[in-house]
Amino acid sequence: MGVRAEILTHATRLFAEQGYDGTSVQEIADAVGIRKPSLLYHFKSKDELRENVIAEMLAHWNAVLPGLLLKASTEERFDATMEALTEFFIEDPDRARLFLRETLDRPERMRAMLADFVTPWVDLLSAQLERAKEQCLVQQDVDPQAYVVEVITMAVAGTAVIDTMNVILPDDPARGGTRTRHARELIRVARSSLYTNDEGEK
Repeated sequence: MGVRAEILTHATRLFAEQGYDGTSVQEIADAVGIRKPSLLYHFKSKDELRENVIAEMLAHWNAVLPGLLLKASTEERFDATMEALTEFFIEDPDRARLFLRETLDRPERMRAMLADFVTPWVDLLSAQLERAKEQCLVQQDVDPQAYVVEVITMAVAGTAVIDTMNVILPDDPARGGTRTRHARELIRVARSSLYTNDEGEK
């Protein structure tokens, strides 16, 4: 991992844990193991660093959502596709925590970034699900656009709090760890609330 990537990783963690205002550039530099001027060589200000952290996280949707667009409404490999959607946050819940914190703390800026990175794919996927409804592959009472937004919201918000919720959703030898149980149930709920039958399990 290069220095720039390390800076983004540690900034993501610290912003998620302490908030933007509660985190200094010096703290991030210390976490990376470099001097503050070296960090500022890569990112000219804390605000520029914040923008890059969020932009890189949202850019992930440009890789994940095309797969959802092509596969989710056809029932083919639905579980694998949903796993791709949740894996990015499950493997590092700080991403979900930061996403949630920024959405609450800076709603106007997040709206602009969501519009750039996410809205185009949500609109395309919603149109695909509308066509699937016409073919009776998807339940008729599904609101495709709201469905996509709800799945994203569940994936982000649920993952953001999952390590705290383990007191009521503990690791279970028979069912797996807390994060695994969360991801599995999210996929089951998403599948069963979309299709007209159980073929989404294929």
